[in-house]
Amino acid sequence: MAKAKAVGDLIAERGISLTQLIEASALDRRIVEAIARGQYTPSPQQRQRLAAALGVAVEQVAWGHQVEVAHVYGHGPQFGRSP
Repeated sequence: MAKAKAVGDLIAERGISLTQLIEASALDRRIVEAIARGQYTPSPQQRQRLAAALGVAVEQVAWGHQVEVAHVYGHGPQFGRSP
């Protein structure tokens, strides 16, 4: 089986625009943009819709985060203290 590819890579390979993918998947623009940037992990239903819009199986898409998740603790210095 071929290696799973990121949504952004599949968009480029297929030669479609992000707008076309949004329309074909019928998902919210912000969600599709975040998924394409690798900043959001979609639900199983969102995965099915995006894979169908891209013309691939769900297993052929790498769905995880590509951008490091930064964990920020506390409310910042303006509130006096942070752990």
